[in-house]
This record gives sequence, C-alpha cells and structure tokens, in this order.
Amino acid sequence: MIRAMGASPAVSALPPILRLVREFVAQSNTTQIKHVIQILSQEFALSQHPHSRKGGLIGLAACSIALGKDSGLYLKELIEPVLTCFNDADSRLRYYACEALYNIVKVARGSVLPHFNVLFDGLSKLAADPDPNVKSGSELLDRLLKDIVTESNKFDLVSFIPLLRERIYSNNQYARQFIISWILVLESVPDINLLDYLPEILDGLFQILGDNSKEIRKMCEVALGEFLKEIKKNPSSVKFAEMANILVIHCQASDDLIQLTAMCWMREFIQLAGRVMLPYSSGILTAVLPCLSYDDRKKNIKEVANVCNQSLMKLVIPEDDETDEAKQSMSLQTEANSEESLSKPEVPSSGSLDTSSDSNFSNTSVFTVTSSDKVQVTLNLDGIVQVLDYHLHDTSIGMMTRIAVLKWLYHLYIKTPRKMFRHTDSLFPILLRTLSDESDEVILKDLEVLAEIASSPAGQTEGHGPYEGSDMQSSQSELHVPIKPSQLSTSGTKGVECSPSTPTMNSYFYKFMINLLKRFSSERKLLETRGAFIIRQLCLLLNAENIFHSMADILLREEDLKFASTMVHTLNTILLTSSELFQLRNQLKDLKTLESRNLFCCLYRSWCHNPVTTVSLCFLTQNYKHAYDLIQKFGDLEVTVDFLTEVDKLVQLIECPIFTYLRLQLLDVKNNPYLIKALYGLLMLLPQSSAFQLLSHRLQCVPNPELMQTTDSTKIGHGFKKSPAPNIDYVELLQHFEKVQNKHLEVRHQRAGRGEHLDRRVIL
Repeated sequence: MIRAMGASPAVSALPPILRLVREFVAQSNTTQIKHVIQILSQEFALSQHPHSRKGGLIGLAACSIALGKDSGLYLKELIEPVLTCFNDADSRLRYYACEALYNIVKVARGSVLPHFNVLFDGLSKLAADPDPNVKSGSELLDRLLKDIVTESNKFDLVSFIPLLRERIYSNNQYARQFIISWILVLESVPDINLLDYLPEILDGLFQILGDNSKEIRKMCEVALGEFLKEIKKNPSSVKFAEMANILVIHCQASDDLIQLTAMCWMREFIQLAGRVMLPYSSGILTAVLPCLSYDDRKKNIKEVANVCNQSLMKLVIPEDDETDEAKQSMSLQTEANSEESLSKPEVPSSGSLDTSSDSNFSNTSVFTVTSSDKVQVTLNLDGIVQVLDYHLHDTSIGMMTRIAVLKWLYHLYIKTPRKMFRHTDSLFPILLRTLSDESDEVILKDLEVLAEIASSPAGQTEGHGPYEGSDMQSSQSELHVPIKPSQLSTSGTKGVECSPSTPTMNSYFYKFMINLLKRFSSERKLLETRGAFIIRQLCLLLNAENIFHSMADILLREEDLKFASTMVHTLNTILLTSSELFQLRNQLKDLKTLESRNLFCCLYRSWCHNPVTTVSLCFLTQNYKHAYDLIQKFGDLEVTVDFLTEVDKLVQLIECPIFTYLRLQLLDVKNNPYLIKALYGLLMLLPQSSAFQLLSHRLQCVPNPELMQTTDSTKIGHGFKKSPAPNIDYVELLQHFEKVQNKHLEVRHQRAGRGEHLDRRVIL
C-alpha cells in the first residue's frame, strides 16, 4: 500500500494505474509497462509543474507496487526520475521523492542492490537536508536499505568502495553521521569483508573522528574500535604497510582524541606486524618522539607513545647491519630453501616479537613474520638517523624526548654498528653539544653514546685516520687501542690489554678526547659546572687510564696555558678524590709496572702546568724526594693568591682518607725524610692561616726518631721504606717542570703588559 503523502491531482488516478499495470503484468506486456513508466516519468515526475511532479512520483510508486516481484526488471526506469527529484528546490517535493523511493525499494528488496551506488549517493545528499521532514523521510528509507544489505549476500562491495572513499571526506556533520552509520552496518555483516578496503577509508575515518559533534566522534570511535578488533583477530590478512603512513600523519594531529587513537593503532600495528613496520620507522619516530615529553594532561598519549617507541626499538636486530648485497644473497638462499620445504610448517623468525616478557603485549594475537619476510624488510637507517639528528638539534623538545633519541642512537650503535659509523662524523658535533644540556639524565645518556662510539670495534679505522701528525700518532700508540685478531700473539698483547670489564678504544677515542677538551676550553661554564661529572662518568664507561693518559697528552700541546692549568687542576682533583678512580690511584701509588710508570710520566708533564697539582701527584705516587725538589723551586715562581689557595687545598687534601698511607709514613721518620721536608716546605710557603695551623699541628705529631728506636727497628724501617721507581729520569722531569712554569710566567707577564698598555691608553 502506498504511504499517504497528502492531496494531489494525480492521487485519483492511482487505482486505474494499479489496475492497468497489473493487467500488463498478467499479459507480460513489457512494452506497455515501460510506456506507462515513461509517461509518469517524463510528463509528470520531470514536469515543470510542482503538482504534476508530485503526481508523477506517486504514480511511479504505484507502478512499483503493481509490478510486485517484477519491479526489479524496471528499477532503472523507476528510480532515476525519483532520484532527480531529490535535488528539487521544493522541500515538500523532496519529501515525496523519499516516500516514493521508499515504496519502490520496499517492493523490490534485494533487486535494488545493483543500483545501490546511485541510491547511496542520493541518500547521502538528503542526510544533510535542512528540512526536518525530508531528513525524517530519508532516515526511514536509509533504515530500509540497511536491512536489505544486511540480509543479502549479493552486495557489491568492490564497486561501492570508490563512492565511500569519496563521500567519507564530507565536512557536513549529517553526511558524516550517515557515512559512519553505513560503515558500522557493513562491518557487522559477516559476508562483507570491509577490512580488505580499510586502507582506502582509514584516513577519512580519522578526519571524521575530529568532528565537533560528540555523537559523531563516539560513533567513529566505535567503528575504529571494531576495525581494530578485526585486525587483532586476523592480522595475517591486514595490509599493515598500506596504512602505516596514514597512522603516522594522524599520530601528529593536534586533536587529542585523533592522536591517541592513531597512537593506539600504531602500537598494535608494531606489535602485530613486527618488522613489516621497519621501513616506516623514520615516520613513526617523527610522530612518537615528541609525545614522550607530554605532561600529565596528555598522559595517555605519552604512555602509548612510549610503548610504540620501545616496541619499534626491539625490531632492530643485528642482521640489519648486513650489507644489501649480503641480504640479497640470503634472500635467494631462503627462496631456494623454501622451495625444498613447502610441506614443512613455517618457523617464526628471530625478528618476531617475544610477547612473553612485556605486559603490554599480553592477550594480543601476534602476526609472526617468516624468515623470508624478514630478509625482504629493509631498515631505513639513514632516515632514522636524520630524524634523531633533527630532534637533537631542536632546542624546544622536552627532556624525555632527548633521552629517547639518545637511547635510540645507543641502541643502533649496538645493533648496527657498521652502518651507524657512516653517520658518526655528522652526529659527533651535536653529541658533543648535548653535553651542555641542563639535565644530568640527558648528559648520562649522551656520554653512553659517545663512549660506545669511542670503544666499538666497528669504529676502528686503518692506521690513524682521524689524527694527523707524528706527535698524536706516537702518543696514541701508548693507549689501549684494539688490534686485529690476526695480530694477536702471546708476546704482542701485553701493551694493549684492557681489563675484561673495560671496553677497548678505537680510532674515534682520541678524536673524542680532543673535541671534549676543546668544548671545555670554549665553554668554561661547562667545565666548572659539569666537567668533573662528565669525566667521572667517562671513567666508568671507558678505561680511566686511557682517559687520563690521552687528556694529559693533549694538554701537553695546549696553547692556552691558563686553560691547561685549570684543566689539569680539574683532572687532578678527580684523580685524588673520586671513588671511580680508586683502582687508578692504587696503580699510580706504587708504580710497580711499566704501564703505571709511563702513565705517571705522561701525567707529570701535563701536570707541570699547575705547580701544586704536580706536587700532589708526587705525593700520590710516593715520589717524596722529587716533591721536595719541586717545592724548592717554588721560591723562584710568582706566588699569587690563587697559588696559595691551591696550596691551602692541598693541605686540606692531605688530611683526607686518600692520603692515609702518607700520614702513616710520617711515623717512619728515618726512611721518609723528604716527605717531612716536603711538608715543612709547604708549611713555609703558607701564611699563618687555618691551613698553616692544620699542617703545623700534623707535623708536631711526627715522632722523635730517638723515641721510635726499638730492638726490631730494622723491620719497622723496612716496612715503610719505598725504593725509588726505576726507569724514571727525575732530573729531566724537574727540568721540564721549570720549562713549563717559565712559559706560564712569560704569558702572565705578557697579559699584564697588555693590561698596563690598555690602562695607559685610557689615561691618555
């Protein structure tokens, strides 16, 4: 029965039309049926007169009812004029068109599916109609059409997707609601696999997710949630790669809901697809890294981004360090092996994610990647490094992002060292600049990266590429540099061995030390505030002996004598006070080995930039006679306030636990006369200050040699006596000290002369 739509001149003609069409159907007179439909269409429905158009629409609906199950044969002729009226300027006419099409579709049912696209196109326009009655009519027709699609198995999804892809980008609120409602319906139909076409509509869905309407956003959330459930159930059939870039874009959205949803999808993609996502790593990192510094207002996004970052990092494996040629040969070999083992079950590769150790991976269906897939995936290392480098240069990024960047660099140097060292020269400057960061955590991670660069075997170059000049080459030969396995022998490894817990140094180590000292020289504030912290951490990460040996060697050629003196003072303080340097102090204290004696001589030559530190080094190494000889030379030096301050600090240091052995040696007056004389020398240098009183009281405690005499005095004396270290030319060392100090005196006088000259110019 035709739905009532109000009075119309054509309504009275309905019974005759029904009877007439039924007679033609009974006679199978298709020609006459088409003729009737043509008249109703051309002369009425498409007429210039509104009343005629209304009558025509009613007549076409009546024809459909009269045709019954045969209406499917004439659907094109019945539907087209009605759809044309959807665009009518008269809202009442659009309403009649909705009602007419409803009757046509209700009779035809599944027969309308071949015409679904044109029906959908027309309905999508009416969904945004400003007239409430038209919208109501279109919603009624929409529900009917959804019922038909749901109950049928003949829906042509392939032909519908292009239309859906086009309409999904509508900005109209009602049109968006209409689109989402249809997507939800199609998702719910078991026979319709919309997941295969998700890459074509995913971007549009995320656009709709940003709609101003809470209802539409909620509907879109539900639709995306249903898709994600399907992805988890059937990961092997999902086109992850085709959707990766879409997610990357929306992970950077300004809208929190879009960003969070996209980030959740990205997390699942990385965990489900595994190494399939590796080629998109640079884009993923671009989106994820800034989120790691979000505050509590975006805590959820930050947490999901952190999981994405960690999961992506796990996908990088040592095999990614292989050359492309090697991968190709492996791929060919894998293909050959796969042909032989087609009947065997596939074994997950080492690149598949291990979900057992990560709570974030629980209850997740993992898409295992076969070894053949793993070989074909290429890590875009250049792109990743470019992104990491950009974020390190960006001063506006947060601390957690900088830490994550440095963790990535460290991870890449561990997993893919050969490929990473191609980027070391470009990364090196920014890594050095990062040492000036405000955060201690950032500096620690930065030092880990720099230490790995300086110690990784992959960083060893032939000869001494980074350092030109005979002086540097000769000095580096004394460092613990790695040697090639072919060069190892029982007699040739003594000079280059390191303790098992200490990484060996490579060709970048010396370059690192040179540039670190340059950084301290150009940025004195860094040296003052973080210098000791940086050097102490490096002593934990690398070989402390190598660090002090190389820095002393570099400072020996330092032209800025004031900086050299300051740097030597800093290194000496670290050497004497830091717990990290305990083993090195013990090594220097006795000078039993050739290495320790070489180190002492190297340190001594640089320590000469600072007279007081030179004496303290002699105290540490128990070279008391030489210490006394040095103090004797102090009378020829220019005694300044800074000089006396350093003597004061040395006296304070002698009272510390580090020099306990030295204070105990004062008991053996007979065998340690130069120690006592050296201490008295310091006492004579000091004005009568608190340090003077401290040292004076200490020396007053030195026992009378006569009172220390016992029957077993020989054994006591032998216990404290220390024989001079062999192979050390103390006369030459003393001459070197005088030479260096004369240079300092000359520079100070030149500086003072320049200052006096400037004063005169001002007076004139």
